[in-house]
Amino acid sequence: MTTLDIITIVLFSLGVVLVGLAFSRKGKSMQSFFAANGTMPWYMSGLSLFMGFFSAGTFVVWGSIAYSMGWVSITIQWTMAVAGFIVGVLIAPKWHKTGALTAAEYIHKRLGKSTQKIYTYLFLSISVFLTASFLYPVAKILEVSTGLPLNTCILLLGGLCILYVSAGGLWAVISTDVLQFVILTAAVIIVVPLSFDKINGVTALIEQVPDTFYNLLNDEYTFGFLIAFGIYNTIFLGGNWAYVQRYTCVKTQNDSRKVGYLFGALYIISPVLWMLPPMVYRVYDPSLSLLDAEGAYLMMCKEVLPNGLLGLMIGGMIFATTSALNSKLNIASGVITNDIFKNLRPKSSDRTLMYVARISTILFGVLSILIAMLIPKMGGVVNVVISLAALTGVPLYLPIIWTLFSKRQTSTSNITTTLLSLAVNGLFKFITPLMGFSLNRAEEMILGVTFPILCLAIFEIYYKAKNKESEKYQSYLVWNKENNARKLKEIEENESSEKAGNNFSKRVIGYGIFASGAGIAILGGMADNGQKLIITTGVVFALLGLLMTRNPKIIHKKGNS
Repeated sequence: MTTLDIITIVLFSLGVVLVGLAFSRKGKSMQSFFAANGTMPWYMSGLSLFMGFFSAGTFVVWGSIAYSMGWVSITIQWTMAVAGFIVGVLIAPKWHKTGALTAAEYIHKRLGKSTQKIYTYLFLSISVFLTASFLYPVAKILEVSTGLPLNTCILLLGGLCILYVSAGGLWAVISTDVLQFVILTAAVIIVVPLSFDKINGVTALIEQVPDTFYNLLNDEYTFGFLIAFGIYNTIFLGGNWAYVQRYTCVKTQNDSRKVGYLFGALYIISPVLWMLPPMVYRVYDPSLSLLDAEGAYLMMCKEVLPNGLLGLMIGGMIFATTSALNSKLNIASGVITNDIFKNLRPKSSDRTLMYVARISTILFGVLSILIAMLIPKMGGVVNVVISLAALTGVPLYLPIIWTLFSKRQTSTSNITTTLLSLAVNGLFKFITPLMGFSLNRAEEMILGVTFPILCLAIFEIYYKAKNKESEKYQSYLVWNKENNARKLKEIEENESSEKAGNNFSKRVIGYGIFASGAGIAILGGMADNGQKLIITTGVVFALLGLLMTRNPKIIHKKGNS
Protein backbone atom coordinates (compact mmCIF):
# COMPACT_ATOMS: atom_id res chain seq x y z
CA MET A 1 0.00 0.00 0.00
CA THR A 2 1.12 3.54 -0.75
CA THR A 3 1.01 6.64 1.45
CA LEU A 4 -2.00 7.85 -0.54
CA ASP A 5 -3.89 4.63 0.29
CA ILE A 6 -3.19 5.08 4.00
CA ILE A 7 -4.30 8.73 3.85
CA THR A 8 -7.52 7.60 2.14
CA ILE A 9 -8.21 5.05 4.91
CA VAL A 10 -7.59 7.68 7.61
CA LEU A 11 -9.86 10.26 5.95
CA PHE A 12 -12.54 7.65 5.36
CA SER A 13 -12.36 6.57 9.01
CA LEU A 14 -12.67 10.14 10.25
CA GLY A 15 -15.63 10.72 7.93
CA VAL A 16 -17.50 7.67 9.23
CA VAL A 17 -16.89 8.69 12.86
CA LEU A 18 -18.04 12.27 12.21
CA VAL A 19 -21.26 11.01 10.60
CA GLY A 20 -21.88 8.80 13.64
CA LEU A 21 -21.16 11.60 16.12
CA ALA A 22 -23.57 13.91 14.28
CA PHE A 23 -26.40 11.91 15.89
CA SER A 24 -25.22 12.33 19.48
CA ARG A 25 -28.17 14.63 20.26
CA LYS A 26 -30.77 12.20 18.93
CA GLY A 27 -30.22 9.48 21.52
CA LYS A 28 -32.03 11.20 24.39
CA SER A 29 -34.41 8.39 25.32
CA MET A 30 -34.45 4.58 25.35
CA GLN A 31 -36.88 4.48 22.43
CA SER A 32 -34.66 6.80 20.41
CA PHE A 33 -31.32 5.22 21.35
CA PHE A 34 -32.37 1.62 20.66
CA ALA A 35 -35.33 1.92 18.25
CA ALA A 36 -35.01 5.35 16.56
CA ASN A 37 -38.46 6.15 18.02
CA GLY A 38 -39.99 3.62 15.63
CA THR A 39 -39.77 6.00 12.67
CA MET A 40 -36.64 4.88 10.83
CA PRO A 41 -37.16 4.99 7.03
CA TRP A 42 -37.51 1.42 5.77
CA TYR A 43 -34.85 1.77 3.06
CA MET A 44 -32.26 2.93 5.61
CA SER A 45 -33.14 0.05 7.93
CA GLY A 46 -32.97 -2.38 4.99
CA LEU A 47 -29.54 -1.15 3.92
CA SER A 48 -28.36 -1.40 7.53
CA LEU A 49 -29.67 -4.98 7.76
CA PHE A 50 -27.77 -5.79 4.58
CA MET A 51 -24.54 -4.27 5.89
CA GLY A 52 -24.97 -5.89 9.31
CA PHE A 53 -25.10 -9.30 7.59
CA PHE A 54 -21.97 -8.47 5.60
CA SER A 55 -18.39 -9.04 6.75
CA ALA A 56 -14.88 -9.18 5.35
CA GLY A 57 -15.45 -12.93 5.34
CA THR A 58 -17.73 -12.33 2.35
CA PHE A 59 -14.66 -11.50 0.28
CA VAL A 60 -12.34 -13.96 2.04
CA VAL A 61 -14.46 -17.12 2.47
CA TRP A 62 -16.86 -16.80 -0.47
CA GLY A 63 -14.11 -15.18 -2.57
CA SER A 64 -11.96 -18.26 -2.02
CA ILE A 65 -14.82 -20.51 -3.18
CA ALA A 66 -15.38 -18.23 -6.18
CA TYR A 67 -11.72 -18.55 -7.18
CA SER A 68 -11.57 -22.32 -6.64
CA MET A 69 -15.04 -23.48 -7.67
CA GLY A 70 -16.66 -20.59 -9.54
CA TRP A 71 -20.37 -19.82 -9.74
CA VAL A 72 -21.36 -22.07 -6.81
CA SER A 73 -20.16 -19.29 -4.49
CA ILE A 74 -22.92 -17.07 -5.92
CA THR A 75 -25.51 -19.86 -5.66
CA ILE A 76 -24.72 -20.26 -1.95
CA GLN A 77 -25.20 -16.53 -1.33
CA TRP A 78 -28.48 -16.49 -3.24
CA THR A 79 -29.92 -18.55 -0.39
CA MET A 80 -29.55 -15.35 1.65
CA ALA A 81 -31.73 -13.53 -0.90
CA VAL A 82 -34.42 -16.20 -0.51
CA ALA A 83 -34.09 -15.86 3.28
CA GLY A 84 -34.61 -12.10 3.01
CA PHE A 85 -37.86 -12.50 1.05
CA ILE A 86 -39.18 -15.16 3.45
CA VAL A 87 -38.38 -12.96 6.45
CA GLY A 88 -40.08 -10.03 4.72
CA VAL A 89 -43.25 -12.01 4.06
CA LEU A 90 -43.54 -13.95 7.32
CA ILE A 91 -41.25 -12.98 10.19
CA ALA A 92 -40.51 -9.23 10.04
CA PRO A 93 -44.17 -8.12 10.36
CA LYS A 94 -44.64 -10.52 13.28
CA TRP A 95 -41.73 -8.91 15.12
CA HIS A 96 -43.07 -5.43 14.41
CA LYS A 97 -46.48 -6.48 15.72
CA THR A 98 -44.98 -7.39 19.11
CA GLY A 99 -44.19 -3.73 19.81
CA ALA A 100 -41.19 -4.81 21.91
CA LEU A 101 -38.10 -2.61 22.24
CA THR A 102 -35.82 -5.66 22.17
CA ALA A 103 -36.26 -9.39 21.52
CA ALA A 104 -35.49 -9.97 25.20
CA GLU A 105 -38.45 -7.78 26.20
CA TYR A 106 -40.70 -9.89 23.97
CA ILE A 107 -39.38 -13.11 25.58
CA HIS A 108 -40.10 -11.65 29.04
CA LYS A 109 -43.72 -10.87 28.19
CA ARG A 110 -44.38 -14.01 26.12
CA LEU A 111 -42.50 -16.69 28.08
CA GLY A 112 -41.72 -15.20 31.49
CA LYS A 113 -38.89 -13.58 33.40
CA SER A 114 -36.89 -16.74 34.15
CA THR A 115 -36.88 -17.74 30.47
CA GLN A 116 -35.81 -14.24 29.51
CA LYS A 117 -32.87 -14.44 31.92
CA ILE A 118 -31.65 -17.72 30.43
CA TYR A 119 -31.83 -16.44 26.85
CA THR A 120 -30.37 -13.05 27.81
CA TYR A 121 -27.31 -14.55 29.45
CA LEU A 122 -26.86 -17.03 26.59
CA PHE A 123 -27.12 -14.20 24.06
CA LEU A 124 -24.72 -11.86 25.88
CA SER A 125 -22.16 -14.64 26.51
CA ILE A 126 -22.12 -15.64 22.84
CA SER A 127 -22.29 -12.03 21.61
CA VAL A 128 -19.18 -10.84 23.41
CA PHE A 129 -17.11 -13.55 21.69
CA LEU A 130 -18.80 -12.97 18.33
CA THR A 131 -18.16 -9.23 18.60
CA ALA A 132 -14.49 -9.95 19.27
CA SER A 133 -14.44 -12.41 16.36
CA PHE A 134 -15.74 -9.67 14.04
CA LEU A 135 -13.20 -7.15 15.35
CA TYR A 136 -10.13 -9.39 15.10
CA PRO A 137 -10.11 -10.23 11.35
CA VAL A 138 -10.90 -6.62 10.43
CA ALA A 139 -7.99 -5.44 12.56
CA LYS A 140 -5.88 -8.12 10.86
CA ILE A 141 -6.72 -6.61 7.45
CA LEU A 142 -5.71 -3.17 8.74
CA GLU A 143 -2.48 -4.59 10.18
CA VAL A 144 -1.50 -6.24 6.89
CA SER A 145 -2.49 -3.16 4.89
CA THR A 146 -0.80 -0.47 7.00
CA GLY A 147 1.97 -2.23 8.94
CA LEU A 148 0.58 -1.03 12.28
CA PRO A 149 0.81 -3.46 15.24
CA LEU A 150 -2.23 -5.74 15.54
CA ASN A 151 -3.19 -4.59 19.05
CA THR A 152 -3.00 -0.97 17.92
CA CYS A 153 -5.40 -1.77 15.06
CA ILE A 154 -7.80 -3.54 17.45
CA LEU A 155 -7.76 -0.57 19.84
CA LEU A 156 -8.25 1.97 17.04
CA LEU A 157 -11.15 0.19 15.34
CA GLY A 158 -12.81 -0.86 18.59
CA GLY A 159 -12.41 2.63 20.06
CA LEU A 160 -13.89 4.34 16.99
CA CYS A 161 -16.92 2.04 17.00
CA ILE A 162 -17.52 2.50 20.72
CA LEU A 163 -17.22 6.27 20.32
CA TYR A 164 -20.02 6.84 17.84
CA VAL A 165 -22.30 3.93 18.89
CA SER A 166 -22.31 5.13 22.51
CA ALA A 167 -22.93 8.70 21.34
CA GLY A 168 -25.64 8.27 18.70
CA GLY A 169 -27.22 4.86 19.32
CA LEU A 170 -29.20 3.16 16.57
CA TRP A 171 -29.38 6.33 14.44
CA ALA A 172 -25.58 6.45 14.34
CA VAL A 173 -25.31 2.73 13.53
CA ILE A 174 -27.83 2.78 10.69
CA SER A 175 -26.67 6.08 9.17
CA THR A 176 -23.03 4.99 9.04
CA ASP A 177 -24.20 1.65 7.57
CA VAL A 178 -25.91 3.50 4.71
CA LEU A 179 -22.79 5.59 4.03
CA GLN A 180 -20.58 2.50 4.09
CA PHE A 181 -22.93 0.71 1.69
CA VAL A 182 -22.69 3.54 -0.84
CA ILE A 183 -18.89 3.76 -0.63
CA LEU A 184 -18.38 0.00 -0.87
CA THR A 185 -20.75 -0.14 -3.85
CA ALA A 186 -18.79 2.62 -5.59
CA ALA A 187 -15.52 0.75 -5.01
CA VAL A 188 -16.93 -2.55 -6.35
CA ILE A 189 -18.38 -0.82 -9.42
CA ILE A 190 -14.86 0.40 -10.22
CA VAL A 191 -13.10 -2.92 -9.53
CA VAL A 192 -15.26 -5.15 -11.78
CA PRO A 193 -14.66 -3.42 -15.18
CA LEU A 194 -10.96 -2.89 -14.41
CA SER A 195 -10.66 -6.60 -13.57
CA PHE A 196 -12.09 -7.59 -16.95
CA ASP A 197 -9.67 -5.18 -18.66
CA LYS A 198 -6.82 -7.06 -17.00
CA ILE A 199 -7.73 -10.30 -18.81
CA ASN A 200 -8.78 -8.59 -22.06
CA GLY A 201 -12.53 -8.94 -21.66
CA VAL A 202 -15.39 -11.22 -20.61
CA THR A 203 -14.59 -13.87 -23.22
CA ALA A 204 -11.49 -14.98 -21.30
CA LEU A 205 -13.59 -15.64 -18.19
CA ILE A 206 -15.83 -17.90 -20.26
CA GLU A 207 -13.16 -19.77 -22.20
CA GLN A 208 -10.17 -20.04 -19.82
CA VAL A 209 -11.79 -21.67 -16.76
CA PRO A 210 -12.55 -25.33 -15.88
CA ASP A 211 -15.66 -26.92 -17.38
CA THR A 212 -17.33 -27.10 -13.94
CA PHE A 213 -16.69 -23.41 -13.16
CA TYR A 214 -20.28 -22.35 -13.93
CA ASN A 215 -22.04 -25.28 -12.27
CA LEU A 216 -24.70 -24.11 -9.81
CA LEU A 217 -23.85 -26.97 -7.40
CA ASN A 218 -21.02 -29.44 -6.83
CA ASP A 219 -20.17 -32.51 -4.73
CA GLU A 220 -19.36 -30.44 -1.63
CA TYR A 221 -22.15 -27.86 -1.87
CA THR A 222 -25.13 -30.07 -2.70
CA PHE A 223 -28.84 -29.27 -3.07
CA GLY A 224 -29.40 -30.62 0.46
CA PHE A 225 -26.75 -28.26 1.81
CA LEU A 226 -28.37 -25.30 0.02
CA ILE A 227 -31.81 -26.09 1.46
CA ALA A 228 -30.40 -26.44 4.99
CA PHE A 229 -28.24 -23.33 4.60
CA GLY A 230 -31.23 -21.37 3.29
CA ILE A 231 -33.32 -22.40 6.31
CA TYR A 232 -30.41 -21.53 8.60
CA ASN A 233 -30.08 -18.07 7.03
CA THR A 234 -33.83 -17.49 7.32
CA ILE A 235 -33.77 -18.33 11.03
CA PHE A 236 -30.59 -16.35 11.68
CA LEU A 237 -31.86 -13.32 9.75
CA GLY A 238 -35.31 -13.54 11.30
CA GLY A 239 -34.26 -14.21 14.89
CA ASN A 240 -30.88 -12.58 15.57
CA TRP A 241 -31.60 -9.92 18.18
CA ALA A 242 -29.56 -7.28 16.39
CA TYR A 243 -31.49 -7.85 13.16
CA VAL A 244 -34.84 -7.82 14.97
CA GLN A 245 -34.12 -4.15 15.71
CA ARG A 246 -34.27 -3.44 11.98
CA TYR A 247 -37.84 -4.75 11.77
CA THR A 248 -39.12 -2.99 14.89
CA CYS A 249 -37.53 0.44 14.37
CA VAL A 250 -39.66 1.28 11.30
CA LYS A 251 -43.12 2.82 11.45
CA THR A 252 -45.48 0.13 10.12
CA GLN A 253 -45.67 -3.61 9.55
CA ASN A 254 -45.64 -2.96 5.82
CA ASP A 255 -42.37 -1.04 6.24
CA SER A 256 -40.90 -4.00 8.13
CA ARG A 257 -41.78 -6.22 5.16
CA LYS A 258 -39.96 -3.84 2.83
CA VAL A 259 -36.84 -4.13 5.00
CA GLY A 260 -36.73 -7.88 4.26
CA TYR A 261 -37.57 -7.39 0.59
CA LEU A 262 -34.76 -4.85 0.13
CA PHE A 263 -32.29 -7.22 1.79
CA GLY A 264 -33.41 -10.01 -0.54
CA ALA A 265 -33.17 -7.84 -3.66
CA LEU A 266 -29.66 -6.67 -2.75
CA TYR A 267 -28.53 -10.25 -2.20
CA ILE A 268 -29.62 -11.19 -5.73
CA ILE A 269 -27.37 -8.56 -7.30
CA SER A 270 -24.45 -8.10 -4.89
CA PRO A 271 -22.99 -11.64 -4.86
CA VAL A 272 -22.51 -11.46 -8.64
CA LEU A 273 -20.60 -8.16 -8.37
CA TRP A 274 -18.61 -9.34 -5.34
CA MET A 275 -17.55 -12.70 -6.77
CA LEU A 276 -16.56 -11.59 -10.27
CA PRO A 277 -13.11 -10.20 -9.26
CA PRO A 278 -11.86 -13.45 -7.62
CA MET A 279 -13.35 -15.44 -10.52
CA VAL A 280 -11.47 -13.17 -12.94
CA TYR A 281 -8.29 -13.64 -10.88
CA ARG A 282 -8.58 -17.39 -11.55
CA VAL A 283 -7.91 -16.54 -15.22
CA TYR A 284 -5.19 -14.00 -14.41
CA ASP A 285 -3.30 -16.34 -12.03
CA PRO A 286 -4.60 -19.92 -11.80
CA SER A 287 -1.72 -21.10 -9.57
CA LEU A 288 -3.06 -20.14 -6.10
CA SER A 289 -3.35 -22.83 -3.44
CA LEU A 290 -6.58 -23.28 -1.45
CA LEU A 291 -5.14 -21.23 1.41
CA ASP A 292 -3.81 -18.46 -0.85
CA ALA A 293 -7.18 -18.33 -2.65
CA GLU A 294 -8.60 -16.59 0.43
CA GLY A 295 -6.73 -13.48 -0.69
CA ALA A 296 -7.88 -13.65 -4.34
CA TYR A 297 -10.23 -10.67 -4.04
CA LEU A 298 -7.62 -8.35 -2.52
CA MET A 299 -4.99 -9.60 -4.97
CA MET A 300 -7.25 -8.60 -7.86
CA CYS A 301 -7.83 -5.19 -6.24
CA LYS A 302 -4.09 -4.66 -5.85
CA GLU A 303 -3.56 -5.48 -9.53
CA VAL A 304 -6.16 -3.08 -10.94
CA LEU A 305 -6.82 -0.25 -8.48
CA PRO A 306 -4.67 2.87 -8.74
CA ASN A 307 -3.12 4.58 -5.71
CA GLY A 308 -5.71 5.78 -3.22
CA LEU A 309 -8.53 3.60 -4.56
CA LEU A 310 -7.06 0.48 -2.94
CA GLY A 311 -7.21 2.35 0.35
CA LEU A 312 -10.86 3.18 -0.31
CA MET A 313 -11.68 -0.47 -1.02
CA ILE A 314 -9.88 -1.71 2.09
CA GLY A 315 -11.46 1.07 4.17
CA GLY A 316 -14.87 0.11 2.80
CA MET A 317 -14.31 -3.56 3.65
CA ILE A 318 -13.10 -2.71 7.14
CA PHE A 319 -15.96 -0.42 8.09
CA ALA A 320 -18.58 -2.53 6.34
CA THR A 321 -17.47 -5.41 8.57
CA THR A 322 -17.57 -3.23 11.69
CA SER A 323 -21.25 -2.67 10.87
CA ALA A 324 -21.98 -6.08 12.41
CA LEU A 325 -19.83 -5.12 15.40
CA ASN A 326 -21.74 -1.85 15.84
CA SER A 327 -25.09 -3.61 15.70
CA LYS A 328 -24.00 -6.07 18.37
CA LEU A 329 -22.73 -3.25 20.60
CA ASN A 330 -26.06 -1.43 20.34
CA ILE A 331 -28.31 -4.44 20.93
CA ALA A 332 -26.12 -5.76 23.78
CA SER A 333 -26.38 -2.35 25.43
CA GLY A 334 -30.15 -2.43 24.87
CA VAL A 335 -30.48 -5.82 26.53
CA ILE A 336 -28.31 -4.80 29.50
CA THR A 337 -30.18 -1.50 29.99
CA ASN A 338 -33.79 -2.41 29.15
CA ASP A 339 -33.91 -6.05 30.17
CA ILE A 340 -31.48 -6.29 33.09
CA PHE A 341 -30.96 -2.88 34.71
CA LYS A 342 -34.53 -1.62 34.17
CA ASN A 343 -35.93 -4.79 35.76
CA LEU A 344 -33.70 -4.23 38.77
CA ARG A 345 -34.50 -0.49 38.95
CA PRO A 346 -37.96 -0.11 37.33
CA LYS A 347 -38.39 3.49 38.54
CA SER A 348 -35.20 4.78 36.91
CA SER A 349 -35.51 8.04 34.99
CA ASP A 350 -34.80 8.32 31.25
CA ARG A 351 -31.64 10.22 32.11
CA THR A 352 -30.38 7.38 34.30
CA LEU A 353 -31.28 4.76 31.70
CA MET A 354 -29.45 6.69 28.98
CA TYR A 355 -26.39 6.95 31.23
CA VAL A 356 -26.51 3.17 31.76
CA ALA A 357 -27.00 2.61 28.01
CA ARG A 358 -23.86 4.54 27.12
CA ILE A 359 -21.76 3.06 29.92
CA SER A 360 -22.86 -0.48 29.02
CA THR A 361 -21.95 0.16 25.36
CA ILE A 362 -18.48 1.25 26.43
CA LEU A 363 -17.96 -1.64 28.87
CA PHE A 364 -19.22 -4.30 26.43
CA GLY A 365 -17.01 -2.79 23.73
CA VAL A 366 -13.93 -2.74 25.97
CA LEU A 367 -14.52 -6.38 26.95
CA SER A 368 -14.79 -7.32 23.25
CA ILE A 369 -11.54 -5.45 22.53
CA LEU A 370 -9.73 -7.33 25.31
CA ILE A 371 -10.97 -10.70 24.00
CA ALA A 372 -9.96 -9.75 20.44
CA MET A 373 -6.46 -8.88 21.69
CA LEU A 374 -6.21 -12.30 23.37
CA ILE A 375 -7.28 -14.26 20.26
CA PRO A 376 -3.70 -14.82 18.94
CA LYS A 377 -2.81 -16.45 22.29
CA MET A 378 -5.88 -18.71 22.22
CA GLY A 379 -4.90 -20.44 19.00
CA GLY A 380 -7.54 -20.98 16.35
CA VAL A 381 -10.29 -19.51 18.51
CA VAL A 382 -11.77 -17.52 15.64
CA ASN A 383 -12.70 -20.72 13.81
CA VAL A 384 -14.12 -22.12 17.04
CA VAL A 385 -16.15 -18.95 17.63
CA ILE A 386 -17.45 -18.93 14.05
CA SER A 387 -18.40 -22.59 14.48
CA LEU A 388 -20.07 -21.59 17.75
CA ALA A 389 -22.16 -19.02 15.86
CA ALA A 390 -23.26 -21.65 13.35
CA LEU A 391 -23.97 -24.20 16.08
CA THR A 392 -25.95 -21.81 18.29
CA GLY A 393 -27.86 -19.78 15.66
CA VAL A 394 -30.82 -22.11 15.08
CA PRO A 395 -31.15 -23.46 18.68
CA LEU A 396 -31.06 -19.92 20.07
CA TYR A 397 -33.34 -18.12 17.60
CA LEU A 398 -35.79 -20.68 16.13
CA PRO A 399 -37.73 -21.40 19.37
CA ILE A 400 -38.42 -17.68 19.83
CA ILE A 401 -39.46 -17.24 16.18
CA TRP A 402 -41.82 -20.22 16.59
CA THR A 403 -43.64 -18.44 19.45
CA LEU A 404 -44.47 -15.57 17.07
CA PHE A 405 -46.73 -18.02 15.20
CA SER A 406 -47.89 -20.36 17.98
CA LYS A 407 -49.85 -19.74 21.16
CA ARG A 408 -48.95 -23.21 22.47
CA GLN A 409 -45.15 -23.04 22.82
CA THR A 410 -44.09 -22.55 26.45
CA SER A 411 -40.95 -21.69 28.36
CA THR A 412 -40.40 -25.43 28.91
CA SER A 413 -40.58 -26.29 25.20
CA ASN A 414 -38.31 -23.37 24.24
CA ILE A 415 -35.59 -23.95 26.82
CA THR A 416 -35.64 -27.73 26.33
CA THR A 417 -35.28 -27.34 22.55
CA THR A 418 -32.47 -24.79 22.87
CA LEU A 419 -30.38 -26.70 25.42
CA LEU A 420 -30.95 -30.12 23.84
CA SER A 421 -30.07 -28.82 20.35
CA LEU A 422 -26.93 -27.10 21.64
CA ALA A 423 -25.87 -30.35 23.31
CA VAL A 424 -26.48 -32.46 20.17
CA ASN A 425 -24.71 -29.96 17.90
CA GLY A 426 -21.75 -29.76 20.29
CA LEU A 427 -21.58 -33.55 20.51
CA PHE A 428 -21.27 -34.03 16.74
CA LYS A 429 -18.99 -31.05 16.27
CA PHE A 430 -16.42 -31.61 19.04
CA ILE A 431 -16.84 -35.06 20.63
CA THR A 432 -17.65 -37.67 17.96
CA PRO A 433 -14.73 -36.58 15.68
CA LEU A 434 -12.40 -37.65 18.53
CA MET A 435 -13.99 -41.11 18.29
CA GLY A 436 -13.42 -41.34 14.54
CA PHE A 437 -16.91 -40.27 13.42
CA SER A 438 -17.51 -36.86 11.90
CA LEU A 439 -20.13 -35.19 9.72
CA ASN A 440 -19.37 -33.49 6.45
CA ARG A 441 -20.40 -29.88 5.85
CA ALA A 442 -23.81 -30.69 4.39
CA GLU A 443 -24.64 -33.26 7.10
CA GLU A 444 -23.57 -30.85 9.84
CA MET A 445 -25.77 -28.09 8.43
CA ILE A 446 -28.77 -30.41 7.95
CA LEU A 447 -28.50 -31.75 11.52
CA GLY A 448 -28.18 -28.25 12.97
CA VAL A 449 -31.37 -27.14 11.23
CA THR A 450 -33.60 -30.23 11.38
CA PHE A 451 -33.08 -31.29 15.02
CA PRO A 452 -34.51 -28.10 16.64
CA ILE A 453 -37.38 -28.07 14.11
CA LEU A 454 -38.18 -31.69 15.02
CA CYS A 455 -38.11 -30.90 18.76
CA LEU A 456 -40.47 -27.93 18.40
CA ALA A 457 -42.79 -29.87 16.08
CA ILE A 458 -43.09 -32.67 18.66
CA PHE A 459 -43.94 -30.13 21.39
CA GLU A 460 -46.47 -28.43 19.09
CA ILE A 461 -48.23 -31.72 18.29
CA TYR A 462 -48.23 -32.75 21.96
CA TYR A 463 -49.67 -29.43 23.16
CA LYS A 464 -52.29 -29.46 20.42
CA ALA A 465 -53.36 -33.01 21.38
CA LYS A 466 -53.69 -31.81 24.98
CA ASN A 467 -55.49 -28.63 23.79
CA LYS A 468 -52.95 -26.67 25.84
CA GLU A 469 -52.15 -22.97 25.50
CA SER A 470 -49.12 -21.25 27.00
CA GLU A 471 -50.03 -19.88 30.42
CA LYS A 472 -48.38 -16.55 29.54
CA TYR A 473 -50.11 -16.11 26.18
CA GLN A 474 -53.24 -14.23 27.28
CA SER A 475 -51.31 -11.83 29.53
CA TYR A 476 -48.92 -11.24 26.62
CA LEU A 477 -51.85 -10.30 24.35
CA VAL A 478 -53.06 -7.74 26.91
CA TRP A 479 -49.57 -6.22 27.22
CA ASN A 480 -49.11 -6.27 23.45
CA LYS A 481 -52.35 -4.33 22.85
CA GLU A 482 -51.55 -1.71 25.49
CA ASN A 483 -47.92 -1.36 24.41
CA ASN A 484 -48.76 -0.89 20.72
CA ALA A 485 -51.40 1.71 21.58
CA ARG A 486 -48.83 3.61 23.65
CA LYS A 487 -46.22 3.42 20.87
CA LEU A 488 -48.72 4.61 18.25
CA LYS A 489 -49.65 7.58 20.42
CA GLU A 490 -45.97 8.50 20.94
CA ILE A 491 -45.28 8.29 17.19
CA GLU A 492 -48.25 10.52 16.40
CA GLU A 493 -47.22 13.05 19.05
CA ASN A 494 -43.63 13.19 17.79
CA GLU A 495 -44.38 12.91 14.07
CA SER A 496 -43.27 16.42 13.10
CA SER A 497 -40.04 16.28 15.08
CA GLU A 498 -39.25 12.82 13.70
CA LYS A 499 -39.79 14.02 10.12
CA ALA A 500 -37.27 16.76 10.83
CA GLY A 501 -34.95 14.14 12.34
CA ASN A 502 -35.24 11.91 9.27
CA ASN A 503 -34.47 14.86 7.00
CA PHE A 504 -31.46 15.67 9.18
CA SER A 505 -30.14 12.11 8.85
CA LYS A 506 -30.58 12.19 5.06
CA ARG A 507 -28.61 15.44 4.86
CA VAL A 508 -25.80 14.10 7.06
CA ILE A 509 -25.54 10.95 4.94
CA GLY A 510 -25.78 13.10 1.80
CA TYR A 511 -22.82 15.22 2.87
CA GLY A 512 -20.86 12.03 3.56
CA ILE A 513 -21.70 10.58 0.13
CA PHE A 514 -20.89 13.88 -1.59
CA ALA A 515 -17.48 14.08 0.11
CA SER A 516 -16.76 10.43 -0.76
CA GLY A 517 -17.82 10.90 -4.40
CA ALA A 518 -15.70 14.03 -4.70
CA GLY A 519 -12.75 12.17 -3.20
CA ILE A 520 -13.17 9.29 -5.66
CA ALA A 521 -13.29 11.75 -8.58
CA ILE A 522 -10.09 13.47 -7.36
CA LEU A 523 -8.33 10.11 -7.00
CA GLY A 524 -9.54 9.24 -10.50
CA GLY A 525 -7.90 12.37 -11.86
CA MET A 526 -4.60 11.22 -10.33
CA ALA A 527 -4.94 7.61 -11.59
CA ASP A 528 -2.77 6.15 -14.33
CA ASN A 529 -5.53 3.75 -15.54
CA GLY A 530 -9.32 3.72 -15.63
CA GLN A 531 -9.54 7.51 -15.27
CA LYS A 532 -12.88 7.93 -17.06
CA LEU A 533 -14.57 5.12 -15.12
CA ILE A 534 -13.32 6.33 -11.73
CA ILE A 535 -14.07 10.01 -12.32
CA THR A 536 -17.55 9.22 -13.69
CA THR A 537 -18.34 6.99 -10.70
CA GLY A 538 -17.13 9.69 -8.31
CA VAL A 539 -19.15 12.44 -9.99
CA VAL A 540 -22.35 10.32 -10.03
CA PHE A 541 -22.08 9.57 -6.31
CA ALA A 542 -21.18 13.18 -5.51
CA LEU A 543 -24.31 14.36 -7.33
CA LEU A 544 -26.38 11.73 -5.50
CA GLY A 545 -25.02 13.00 -2.18
CA LEU A 546 -25.69 16.61 -3.17
CA LEU A 547 -29.28 15.74 -4.04
CA MET A 548 -29.77 14.13 -0.63
CA THR A 549 -28.64 17.31 1.15
CA ARG A 550 -31.41 19.36 -0.43
CA ASN A 551 -34.26 20.34 1.88
CA PRO A 552 -37.42 18.48 0.72
CA LYS A 553 -39.58 21.52 1.52
CA ILE A 554 -37.53 23.70 -0.82
CA ILE A 555 -37.76 21.11 -3.61
CA HIS A 556 -41.51 20.80 -3.07
CA LYS A 557 -42.02 24.56 -3.24
CA LYS A 558 -39.96 24.80 -6.44
CA GLY A 559 -42.05 22.06 -7.98
CA ASN A 560 -45.26 23.97 -7.22
CA SER A 561 -44.02 27.38 -8.37
